[in-house]
Amino acid sequence: MTPVDKEAVLIDKVKAAFRDKIIATTVYRGEVTHLVCASALRSMCTFLKTDPELRMNFCADVVGVDYMNETPRFEVVYHLYSVTRKHRIRLKVRVNEGESIPSVTSIWAGADWAEREVYDMFGIVFEGHPNMKRIYMAEDWEGWPLRKDYPLRGYKDRYNPYGVDREEKD
Repeated sequence: MTPVDKEAVLIDKVKAAFRDKIIATTVYRGEVTHLVCASALRSMCTFLKTDPELRMNFCADVVGVDYMNETPRFEVVYHLYSVTRKHRIRLKVRVNEGESIPSVTSIWAGADWAEREVYDMFGIVFEGHPNMKRIYMAEDWEGWPLRKDYPLRGYKDRYNPYGVDREEKD
């Protein structure tokens, strides 16, 4: 299969199945990215994994992005790869602060720690995750260190005596 054929399968087949749930599609350097509705994420991932032409059997990574002054504020990006077909696809889901998105751990068990990392660093909750708790920061840690409004030196507390003082809450 040529790169153009792979691109066509990754775009046309997915769009045919989820046309009304795909917000935008881009191709950059031969890699396909679909911006999708959160409500379709789990069914789309199941389709991508089980379809014989796609077989996205490896969830390489799940990452968070903070677009602080935009609405929705956050984006969760899924990097998927087919070991047998040797092609990759990227799914992006936009989410507002305080909203949750479905977990894909029931589809790819390897997404477990990656989703926990996004939760721990950005505070994005994955609905249906089997163990949604912090993975890097202490359980009593306050805040989300990779959010753009988090101070570069962190907040002053028992772990970080050199951080920024917190503002008093009313």
